[in-house]
Amino acid sequence: MARVPARSTVVKRVRKIVDALSDAVDALAFDAPVAHVYNPLDYAREASATYLERFVAPRPEALLVGMNPGPWGMMQTGVPFGEIAAVRDWMGIDDGVVPPPEDAQHPKRPIQGFACTRSEVSGRRVWGWAAERFGTADAFFARFFVWNYCPLAFLEEGGKNRTPDKLPAAERDALFAVCDRALVELIEAIDPERVIGIGRFALDRVTAALEAERGADHGRALGTVLHPSPASPIANRGWAPQAEKQLAALGIEF
Repeated sequence: MARVPARSTVVKRVRKIVDALSDAVDALAFDAPVAHVYNPLDYAREASATYLERFVAPRPEALLVGMNPGPWGMMQTGVPFGEIAAVRDWMGIDDGVVPPPEDAQHPKRPIQGFACTRSEVSGRRVWGWAAERFGTADAFFARFFVWNYCPLAFLEEGGKNRTPDKLPAAERDALFAVCDRALVELIEAIDPERVIGIGRFALDRVTAALEAERGADHGRALGTVLHPSPASPIANRGWAPQAEKQLAALGIEF
C-alpha cells in the first residue's frame, strides 16, 4: 500500500493549487451579459485558507464537488456551499473576508462576509445534513472534503446569477481549461477514494477533466448526488435522504 503523505504536506500542496487557480481565473476576461465577477478566493482568501488548513486531509473517503459560489454562501464566506451559520457556528470560521471595493460589487449582491444575514438554501441543506449525520465538523471532514469546481460567481446587470455553463463558448472554454487543471491537481493531491459531483454539471466536469488530463483509464471511482438547489423540485422534496441514498449506492456507509 502506498504511503499516506503527511497532512501538512497535503495542506501546503492544496493551498498552492488554490492560490494558482485564483490567480489564473483573475486573468480571464468576461463580457456582457456578465456585468460583475466575484472571486472569493481573492477577497475571502484568509477564510478560504482557514477552511483548507482545518479540514483538508489525505485520502478522504470522498471528494464532493460543487459547481461555483452562490451569492449568500461561498460569495460571502469563501467556503463552498458556505451558509453563514454553518461556516461560523459549525466549522468555527468567522473571519478572513475583506470585501472588494464597492464599485466592483453589484448593488443587489453586496459582500458583507460574516455580517450577511441572508441564508443560502443549498448550503443549509448540505451542511445541515453533515451536522445532523456526523455531529461535529471534524467527524465529517475525517471522511469527506467539499470543493467547488469553479471559484467564480457571475452576475448579470440585473443581478441574476449566470452559471459557468451558460457563458459564451470562448469564455467558457478558457475558464474550464483552468478549472479542469486545478481540479485534477486537487484530486491527485488529496487522493480520495471517490470523486462525487454534487449535481450533473459537476460530475460531467470531473469526468471531462480527468479524461483530458489523464485519459479514459484515469482509475478514479466517480459518482453523483442530487444538487441541493431550491430550483430543483426533486431536491425540495427532501434533499438529505435522497442524497444519502445515492451515497449509499456508491458504497458509502453510515
